[in-house]
Amino acid sequence: MQKILYTNSVSEAIDRLVSEINPSSVHIITDTHVEREVLPRLALSYPVIAVKPGDTNKNIDSLTKIWAGLISQGATRKSLAINIGGGVVTDMGGFAAATYKRGIRFINVPTTLLAAVDAAVGGKTGINFEGLKNEVGAFAPADAVIISTSLFSTLPAEEMLSGYAEMLKHGLLSSENDYTELLGFDILDANLERLLPLLEKSVKVKERIVEEDPREKGIRRALNLGHTTGHAFESLAIHKGAPVPHGHAVAYGMLVEMILSHSLESFPSEELYRYSRYLKEQGYGTPSITCDDYASLIEYMRHDKKNDTCDSINFTLLSSPGQVLIDRTASEAQILAAFDIFRDLME
Repeated sequence: MQKILYTNSVSEAIDRLVSEINPSSVHIITDTHVEREVLPRLALSYPVIAVKPGDTNKNIDSLTKIWAGLISQGATRKSLAINIGGGVVTDMGGFAAATYKRGIRFINVPTTLLAAVDAAVGGKTGINFEGLKNEVGAFAPADAVIISTSLFSTLPAEEMLSGYAEMLKHGLLSSENDYTELLGFDILDANLERLLPLLEKSVKVKERIVEEDPREKGIRRALNLGHTTGHAFESLAIHKGAPVPHGHAVAYGMLVEMILSHSLESFPSEELYRYSRYLKEQGYGTPSITCDDYASLIEYMRHDKKNDTCDSINFTLLSSPGQVLIDRTASEAQILAAFDIFRDLME
């Protein structure tokens, strides 16, 4: 089971874990933005492998650079990788560690809210391939994850909103009370000390689900709420040359899947209005899609790795906040109708 540490003494926590693991060598994997903005604050003395930032660089070329860096720095099977960065770094660094010499140990230190609540926890690693999100990867849990809200102090509003979408997802999976509490917290004027217990509660929702189903054979699919549609929005945006943040795409995807939940599972209509109103008030914007994009979105959804067959599209739906229904499917006509309603709600 992953060890998760909640602390604002990040460097001390890293040094303590390195001492416990006692590796032959330690290698920091990060991106050039984090290398410039965050690493000087941590004052660590380990060698660094830095790749270009951004989801468009979460690819085989960057992965190859990490492998080559580990080789050039003399990493062995007993080495330790420390992934310091957002979800791109923890996903890709974890995959590099899982595959280098058939697997070396690694620690995740998320520097964004999104990575802390989602990518850094749960053991999923991977890269994008052929324009498809997380198409190649492996289940490989980090030895430990160090979570500190102090690392979020310079994040722009867009990044905070992106991470908070995943927290809202966990609230919806947990209970009406947890979801309502999150809707009442102003993430754009966040007290980082107050955010930490909310973040810890959110991560524990994911921990409980992952512990029960580590390889996504059953209940872990609950965590896919919003992601079937969200990944399609992301892929379409990348194809158009105007990428959207992962969490924003998931926020949109959750609304589409709430609409499907309403039409298929009697999810309350008032929740659709409450949630769409929240997205607009908080400034999530809306994806620039038209009916001309529907066919492409459907095709991206068919490629989603959560589908059991190429003929069906798999969703996680809700009958109400806290009441989760996995392995649900919808017809193409029902999905197209949901896109129409989504656009109406987000006008």
